Amino acid sequence: MSARARHGSLAVGYVAEGGQVAYYAPPRPSVSWPHQIGVLPRQADCFQDRSAVAQLEQAVVGGGTAVLCQVLAGMGGVGKTQLAAHHARTRWQAGNLDLLLWITAATRTAILSAYTQAAAEILGADATDPEQAARAFLAWLEPNPDRPGRRWMIVLDDLADPADLRGLWPPASQLGRTLISTRRRDAALTGPGRHLVPVGLFTPDESAVYLTTTLAAHEREEPADQLAALAADLGHLPLALSQAAAYLIDADLDCAAYRALLADRARTLTDLLPDPSALPDDQPAPVAAAWSLSIDRADRLPPAGLARPLLHLAAVLDPNGIPASVLDNSPALDYLTEYRAPTTGQAYPDQVTTEDAARVLRTLHRLSLIDHTLRNPQQAVRVHQLIQRTTRDTLTPQHHHRLAQAAADALIAAWPDIERDTALAQALCANTDALARHAEDALYQDSGVHPLLFRAGASLGHAGQADAAVHHFQRMVDVTQERLGRDHPDCLESRESLAFWRGEARDRAGAAAAYRELLADRERLLGPEHPDTLAARVGVVFYTAEAGNWADALAASRQLLADHERTLGLDHPATLNVRNVIADLQGNSGDAAGAAVAFEPLFRDFQRAVGPDDSYTLSIQRQLFFWRGMLGDAADAAAAFEPLLQTMRRTLGADHSQVRVTLNNLAYFRGKAGDAAGTATAYEELAAACERMLGPEHPDTLAAKSDFASWQKRTGESSVHQSTDS
Repeated sequence: MSARARHGSLAVGYVAEGGQVAYYAPPRPSVSWPHQIGVLPRQADCFQDRSAVAQLEQAVVGGGTAVLCQVLAGMGGVGKTQLAAHHARTRWQAGNLDLLLWITAATRTAILSAYTQAAAEILGADATDPEQAARAFLAWLEPNPDRPGRRWMIVLDDLADPADLRGLWPPASQLGRTLISTRRRDAALTGPGRHLVPVGLFTPDESAVYLTTTLAAHEREEPADQLAALAADLGHLPLALSQAAAYLIDADLDCAAYRALLADRARTLTDLLPDPSALPDDQPAPVAAAWSLSIDRADRLPPAGLARPLLHLAAVLDPNGIPASVLDNSPALDYLTEYRAPTTGQAYPDQVTTEDAARVLRTLHRLSLIDHTLRNPQQAVRVHQLIQRTTRDTLTPQHHHRLAQAAADALIAAWPDIERDTALAQALCANTDALARHAEDALYQDSGVHPLLFRAGASLGHAGQADAAVHHFQRMVDVTQERLGRDHPDCLESRESLAFWRGEARDRAGAAAAYRELLADRERLLGPEHPDTLAARVGVVFYTAEAGNWADALAASRQLLADHERTLGLDHPATLNVRNVIADLQGNSGDAAGAAVAFEPLFRDFQRAVGPDDSYTLSIQRQLFFWRGMLGDAADAAAAFEPLLQTMRRTLGADHSQVRVTLNNLAYFRGKAGDAAGTATAYEELAAACERMLGPEHPDTLAAKSDFASWQKRTGESSVHQSTDS
């Protein structure tokens, strides 16, 4: 075997001395320093000086650790390559480097090829053996006291797979710096001596500056509010902003017209961005193709074939946060099983598991296609809105329809019967809204409305957001009337829900009128004694009373109770609810004693019929305590409300609307009992709860804050009086 074969391509001869064999490398070629290998991308027009620029210039990080390798990580299109090129170009032009090596690191072969070129140019290595040449080059980068050191920088741009660097990492050297840009977030890319620099989206200010400057360079000017809105439409993604600006200029469109095209769901994103021949800044691909390779790679990673269908589900939900429980329940897993991509030579189990779904989420996170965190399960998954749109654009109408129904089934399966977790309920409502925006047709079928829409509207209302519930059910009424007809059962149910929440939103007259219209239609369609007809009669009676006609409402409610008892029975929940209405009417018409007497057996009957911790039972108990309090000792009433409040918080959740009503009752009776400090505390808690759930400008929030301020002032005055008396 020759010396070259045994010891590598750098050996070209040998001499024997005392039995020892010495191999010689060829003389190094003459290299002029500084030396650059590879071509840096040209700097983008209107390049933005972002926070990542300053981070790349850091020589040390926390604890004084020297920065020898930096990893720019982020989703496709955020500008990682431009940041890497800007940093390398800045150091090169400042004379801080002897060697700059730029590598487009899409494959291991590309990395080896670049190392081989460097070894050939610097060391005279044999380029026919890339592995050996690469090892020689990496060895040359190592600090060596026997030869002068060279200051070097290696940029591995768009690293596709950390495994491609196995055995090819540049060495840790005080003379050298490694810079990697990648969409990957694997643990293998971080560690001692490696500093992660996350690259995110433009800030709103950066987006505005970029669009303004880019358009101004072409003598174009747009209103600032339109530019801000366009940036938000495109999710502040740098690549999308640059391509949208180019499209505006080439198509001679104004910003408002372009935004109208973007809002048209019948158009794909590809239709609204430049074709590949007109991309700005030497960009290699349009936005719509920016993530295709990452999705393909994710689909090949284990468990194979699931990344794309899971991304489908995420693409029709809320980009700002999808609960983990929505993506790993039975309807979601059924969809993943049905649409799992086939892989040659691999057999799959019959059903995708929860563990499979969790692994796929982590895979999508590692490739920067989603953000996935277990620390916030209510918003565990976030995905950029343009990734969502490009994903939806690939679906056929039939597939999109099936996907929307699967997502709706997954959302309702994730909805708890009792909404103790307010953040989860809010996230589920937001995801329902997103799904309705993307696929409303799939939620309104000839067979009826998907129950998800009724569930979401009720959730809004029971959280105290009556105005939002009104808006939600008004949309349902409009759509069902148009698509299903005014007499369809789901249209009638939507009208009933709208009427109820109009009343809760303090539009009593509107609620009464809506219930009267509903009652007429139900009597015509169902007859006078149908349970749905009786329910409409209850609404008419209640909101007639709320509008001020107590005596007529009380008489009508007693006849209504007799009809319920005859048709539904004494213990039917609807019958018990009529008794609730009667007792409430008694109290509000001035008969507090009659109300207290009526609520006592009603409370026992509700406990027996629906359970002690049901929200209706607890509401009846609250009303019983209230009317007892109106008759007797305020201090006793306040004492009764305190354990009830704790029970409600435990069973219904701290932010349930019934908790706020009970807090208000507690504050009232503490005030009547002369407990200024306790009253102030209750109103302070109430104000915080109202602001958290309803917003700072809601009338209930403002009223609670006003009451808190008033009682807090009385607490101070009381303290002064006590001090003076003593």
